Amino acid sequence: MSTQVWRIGQLLNSVQSTFIGLLRVWSIPIVLSLSVASGYTTYYGMSFFITDWIALIVTVAVQSIVVICTLELAGTHWRANLPRFLSIGASLLVALVVSVSFSYFKFYEFSQHDHLLDQRQQTFSRQIESYLDALARQKSELIAAQQKRADAVAQEANQAFLGDHPTMPEELRHRVGRGQFWGHYDEIRQREEAKLEKLQQEMTRLDAHIAELRSELQAFSFRGNEVSVYEKVLNRYGTVHTAADALAATYAQAPVPPPTLPSYGEFQRGITPSFAMWEDISWFALACAGMVDFFTVILSYRLESTAPGPLTDEEKELAYAGLRQFSEFTINRNDELEFSLERTELERARRIPDWNRMFTVSFLLNRGYLRKISGKRVEFAPNLYPVIADRMKARRDAELRSTPANDDKLSVAMERKLHG
Repeated sequence: MSTQVWRIGQLLNSVQSTFIGLLRVWSIPIVLSLSVASGYTTYYGMSFFITDWIALIVTVAVQSIVVICTLELAGTHWRANLPRFLSIGASLLVALVVSVSFSYFKFYEFSQHDHLLDQRQQTFSRQIESYLDALARQKSELIAAQQKRADAVAQEANQAFLGDHPTMPEELRHRVGRGQFWGHYDEIRQREEAKLEKLQQEMTRLDAHIAELRSELQAFSFRGNEVSVYEKVLNRYGTVHTAADALAATYAQAPVPPPTLPSYGEFQRGITPSFAMWEDISWFALACAGMVDFFTVILSYRLESTAPGPLTDEEKELAYAGLRQFSEFTINRNDELEFSLERTELERARRIPDWNRMFTVSFLLNRGYLRKISGKRVEFAPNLYPVIADRMKARRDAELRSTPANDDKLSVAMERKLHG
């Protein structure tokens, strides 16, 4: 029964190890892809401020620091070496700030592109509407002035007809009817009324052009991203502007100042990154910029927190032989086996050398199978348990003649870990 349970445990452990191994294999290209993606956005934002080749070198350095410092941080305990831990953390923080800051410009442009086009479209429409409003006021002033002149001349003609015009000679006063004096003012009246009628006709034609412009402007509000619609608006505006200036020149009026309208290329131009973007900050763009680096850090950290690769049979035997020379094993609050690197009082009294086991600890620390907690204590990494369990079974099956003094203690600690 125990053999069957052992085989089931081996199978489950093999499946779990294979699954975790596949995930770790996939983590490497994912981390590289995220670094490339973050590097692209960082380079894009940085290239607007410094030379391209310098921006490329700095970007590669920044992304390398992010990955390397994350890997280093995963294998470092702050209680074991606080200065090193702080220096790695500070380097990682600086690299992340640089990466996120310049990546923000790319994500800001992407997220705010439609909003920027809407703002440009509204500004464009407001400029034309303001121009048309000013034009309408000028039209009203022209018609009112001409109407006033026509009314004044008509009143003078009426006074001349009734014989009470102020400039009439005394002999002609109070003579009602048409005469030479009345004919002169009636001719002036007809000329002014003809001018008023002509002005009204010109205003009617101008109103027709304005109506066409407003129609195209309404179509532009729905299809502002189409070059044909934009060009139609500009053409209609040009027609209105030409007619309005000609009308103002005819009646000795100052033309309405025209707005400066951009070309379609300028209208569709992207955002040029600048530090002013931080004033009107987009939290969505900032979150997207930080998200890429966040995933890079998390995957790199998890990649380093597990063993980087399998051990050979000789390395497994070295690990087992070295670790079983330690005696003070405990299960810490992380549910990991933890032991002290210091020699016990008995070992000091017997002057037992600890070169072999310290070499084993250093070897496993560098390979990622052990994690340093403090300067005097280390803990097992998850992938070390199957290695020790396999060695223990092999030793038990072989029934070795000599058993080290601390072998039973390691076995008991492993049993407590594996079976709760």
